[in-house]
Amino acid sequence: MELNYDFFYKWAKQYLKLNLDSYKEKQLQRRIATVMKNTGAATLEEYALEIQRNPAIKQRFLDYITINVTDFFRNQDIFEEFEEQLVQQLAPKFSDLKIWSAACSIGSEPYSMAMMLDKHGIATREKILATDIDETILKRAKEGIYSEIEMKNIRATDWVDYFDLAEKTYYLSPAIKQKVRFKKHDLIADPYPDKCHVILCRNVTIYFKNDVKDEMYRKFSEALVPGGLFFTGATETIYDPKAYGLRKISSFIYEKEHRC
Repeated sequence: MELNYDFFYKWAKQYLKLNLDSYKEKQLQRRIATVMKNTGAATLEEYALEIQRNPAIKQRFLDYITINVTDFFRNQDIFEEFEEQLVQQLAPKFSDLKIWSAACSIGSEPYSMAMMLDKHGIATREKILATDIDETILKRAKEGIYSEIEMKNIRATDWVDYFDLAEKTYYLSPAIKQKVRFKKHDLIADPYPDKCHVILCRNVTIYFKNDVKDEMYRKFSEALVPGGLFFTGATETIYDPKAYGLRKISSFIYEKEHRC
């Protein structure tokens, strides 16, 4: 049976405020069909009703479609390159940093930033802004509670300094939690913050169509101050950074160019 994706896209926009038209079509439809099959629904009309009736099914759909996958210090070698750039090049140029972690999922990325800044004694202008489209995920991120497997990239010294352990559950210290502010944000529909010194958006743009991705890169660049850093994921490459006013300075790290 052919699935009615036109219906589902319109329904998702109205009911979930989710613009599925922006995602890569074949990839997205495979994901929708897979997660729908696990509920026993035979059609997308039935699946839409199940999402409306059952909060757990709704959350599984959002998790699967909006890609809530992340780690602390994800891709450690790349993160160490970013840390070096931030500590040695960026921080000396600006007295107070404004940092935005876009599509932050369960909070691992902004909390990684907060721990990094704390270790190096780097000040921020305000709390790190961490955003995501999924309000349920944001609620979990605010709690700062993680399982053993989610801690796989955390060094033993950081466990001691920044987490309390109880029954194989890790509780992030209040001192680090208070350095991050969480907010719902749609990268497609909502305005971007401005005057950022650092933007992290990692392994996200690969799921969107090229025209949507281009618009995101343009808006990320506009959100940065000249000399600010844009940190992407290990699955992403900006092939023509100059088109967005950026220049590549390291693996998956781009700097906003200074205008003449």
